Amino acid sequence: MSDHYHDQNDLKFLGEMKNLAPEDFKAWLNLDSIVKREDGAIPRKYRELIAVAVACTTQCPYCLEVHAKAAKAAGATRAELTESAFLAAALRAGGAATHGAMALKFFDQE
Repeated sequence: MSDHYHDQNDLKFLGEMKNLAPEDFKAWLNLDSIVKREDGAIPRKYRELIAVAVACTTQCPYCLEVHAKAAKAAGATRAELTESAFLAAALRAGGAATHGAMALKFFDQE
């Protein structure tokens, strides 16, 4: 049994995706370099914590694993990682509430 709720074997399909759309795959893969930058205005540790928060909202288990480990390697603490997750939860909840307000707007339309 896996230690993860996701199946690591699913990653084998990335190879097929690379073969089916090589330029798109390369562009997608290069996006990760944005997080790994060392010379940006945002320090690496905070880039990784932001990536963890985004992974919490997008619910990507692979991103969550990679960026949680990278945040630790960049010097983040367990408390910082936890706060990042709660920041993501707060923003996601805010989005749900404002979409609820939009639903009321649509409900009242004829």
